[in-house]
Amino acid sequence: MAIGLTGCDRTPDTVKIGVGQPLSGNLKALGQDMLNGAQMAADEINAAGGVRVGGKRVRLEVVSQDDKADAKAGEAAAHALVEAHVIVALAHLNSGVSIAAAPVYAQAGIPQFAISTKPAYTQLNLPTTLRLVANDNLQARAMGEYAAQLGRAERFAVVDDSTPYGKGLADDAGAAIAARGKKIAVRQSLDDKTAEFAALVAELAKTNTDVVVTTLSDFQVEALIQQMNKAGLSRIRILGGDTIKTDRLQKVAGLVQAIYATSPIIEAREFANGAKFLASFRERYKGEPVYGAHYAYDAVHLVADALTRNGSVDKAQLLERLKTFDGSAPVTGSLRFGPDGEQRYGAIAVYELRAGQWSPLMRSDHW
Repeated sequence: MAIGLTGCDRTPDTVKIGVGQPLSGNLKALGQDMLNGAQMAADEINAAGGVRVGGKRVRLEVVSQDDKADAKAGEAAAHALVEAHVIVALAHLNSGVSIAAAPVYAQAGIPQFAISTKPAYTQLNLPTTLRLVANDNLQARAMGEYAAQLGRAERFAVVDDSTPYGKGLADDAGAAIAARGKKIAVRQSLDDKTAEFAALVAELAKTNTDVVVTTLSDFQVEALIQQMNKAGLSRIRILGGDTIKTDRLQKVAGLVQAIYATSPIIEAREFANGAKFLASFRERYKGEPVYGAHYAYDAVHLVADALTRNGSVDKAQLLERLKTFDGSAPVTGSLRFGPDGEQRYGAIAVYELRAGQWSPLMRSDHW
């Protein structure tokens, strides 16, 4: 019989780390990447003897649930993780899912590490909401400021995917562009599943748009670029959010003038300690990380450090520690949460897709 941690006087043999991510559908690669990072950290910690809690060595077990990038499925995943007696949840990728599931974790007193970026997530007045990266307020400014300063860019299209993440980010990015005195010639909200952009392409041609700023996903931007190219709109530049920064756009990169992506997910290779992580990841998974594996990896190490310092598996003590210390984060160097759960050291980077690779151009924590 599984023994819950709440109200348990003895230290258990195993502590469960929950992972709630999209493990199917269009965002499967990103969710699996998070799961891979968490699993690798847990396995390494276990191989080194486990987590020292008081006078005992405790093993970590990763328990995963597919949130299907859907709010209702995310709530169900959260309930399943609570019922599995996880001590912390690395959940979720999508802002709408993180927000919907947050009350479930809060009621159970489980710290929730979200890599989603909508500011509303940490504004729910719940003590358990923690963010691993910078939020959309900073990313929106980065998108708008970087787009507005591009040479020979006067007319902009701002296109979102109608999700809580996408629409809010696009609105604020558009406001930043307008504040620079640039013209928003096209403003559209589309379905997050659509790959048909005939009406949008017609508007881009009609308005002679120079730059498309978008929060559409990678598969959507791939289709958009293909349809733009057929319409002869190859001179347009694309600037997207972190959901386009995948390998999917490599084959269409030459069909437009340039493709940029902003992201709060700073790549592992950009950190001083990233090389060791990448070598281990490649050996284990026979490929490259595609999203935030190193943040999930660091989050597991952070939890292990907190448990050791506390000498306890108490969830309330764990949450208090997470909000008050600079713990072990082997790749990023530091994951430090403020009292509001926001990441204190988050930054936004800008990348350009060149020769089949996303090349970092710049990054800042102050845009």
